[in-house]
Amino acid sequence: MADSLLIENGLVLTLDAGGRVLERGFVLVENGWIAAISLEAPAVGLNVPRIDAAGMVVMPGLIDTHAHAGHTLTKGLGNRSDDWMATTGRIYAEATDPEFWAAEAALSALERIKCGTTTAALLFGGGPDIMRTEGPDAAEAHLTAITEMGVREILAVGPNRPSAKSVYRLYEGDSYQEVAVCTATQIAVSAALIDRWAGRDDRVQLAVSLPVFNASELEDPAVRTLSLKARDLAREKGVLLVQDGHRDGSIAANDASLALFDDRSLLAHCIDLTEEDRAVLKRTGAKVAHNPSALMSVSGRCPAPELMQDGVTVSLGTDAAAPDRSFDMFRNMFQAHRYHARHFRDDAVLPPLQLLEMATIAGARALCMDDEIGSLEVGKRADILLINMRQPHLWPPVDPVQRLARFANGADVDTTIVGGRVLMRGRKLVDADEGAILDRAEKAFRRAMARQTRLTAERRMP
Repeated sequence: MADSLLIENGLVLTLDAGGRVLERGFVLVENGWIAAISLEAPAVGLNVPRIDAAGMVVMPGLIDTHAHAGHTLTKGLGNRSDDWMATTGRIYAEATDPEFWAAEAALSALERIKCGTTTAALLFGGGPDIMRTEGPDAAEAHLTAITEMGVREILAVGPNRPSAKSVYRLYEGDSYQEVAVCTATQIAVSAALIDRWAGRDDRVQLAVSLPVFNASELEDPAVRTLSLKARDLAREKGVLLVQDGHRDGSIAANDASLALFDDRSLLAHCIDLTEEDRAVLKRTGAKVAHNPSALMSVSGRCPAPELMQDGVTVSLGTDAAAPDRSFDMFRNMFQAHRYHARHFRDDAVLPPLQLLEMATIAGARALCMDDEIGSLEVGKRADILLINMRQPHLWPPVDPVQRLARFANGADVDTTIVGGRVLMRGRKLVDADEGAILDRAEKAFRRAMARQTRLTAERRMP
């Protein structure tokens, strides 16, 4: 990574509190941080690398506040969501090894780089019953691959449901041993992972994940004990508490029973909320990851516009990258607008600037990182995109905010920069081999599928 970098001649869309837009602006990066934003060329040495951003928008990197590790290698498995969920669950528990999680992480990071997502928060595994925290090896493999790719990530690790009674297969080559998963062990492994990665790389953080339990489930002493352990672990370590799937009164129930939430809680989906749920979000400062392209947004509605009117931080997530979704945050901006405009029968709901903010600075707030990322400001980390606007679907050259929120897609990202490091330029990776990443992922996928096929055959034998 060069110590300094000058981006010049671009339309700089800062998304800062003042909403500054610089028609032909300059952004100076030094040691991974934004050192200057101006209409005049800053004084720099002749050897400072420059990027000519003429014809491009220079904007903050996109922030995806809810996705899943593993899913990038399970796309296309099953014609219906129920089939996909059942198949994926078996693969994660019984057919993967650390190389699967490393290869999948590199592929996931590649997709994010190419569509301009510089920061993402991912749950590690297929959901609340298939978290791969029976030991540290899978998460270590994932995180190592992520650091090599250079993207920014928050990985949420935690326990399964106490009722899951899961048995995982741990592979060495073609041989394996079966391990019964214990939530106490998962909590201990999660704590150790958080400690091990604290301060190791400024682009990687860990969080604590916890399954969502409804009011009746919270009457189970095992559920209450597990929830309190996860809550206390997150608060002790000063990390986010992440949950996937709140709906229909579950937020209020967990608040009343466990005082579970604070301003470092990130709650995904949040559909069909009650008035009590909304009141808890407003009072506690818990954040929402709205996923308009997700299956849960088909079965219910997240009242994102109403929550934002209440003062609740609502960000955008993809819930990616399967069964039917990508990491393309531009796609999710468009989907969010249509989703709520159709509900209210009002095209003015979620205007373009608000959508861009949900995908940038609001995402940073949701991750408690808005002092570091989410907007282009002096003193913030240099997570920057250059969007190629000289394209038919982004023409004529008026109102860049509307063009980005309404018409752009991930393939319009020309350059992706994270922490001052140029990861992609001219849609080509700078320090990684895209073909090698794809080949590695295919090999890991085929190995897992072969194991799953053998396992299926074994279960069919009399």
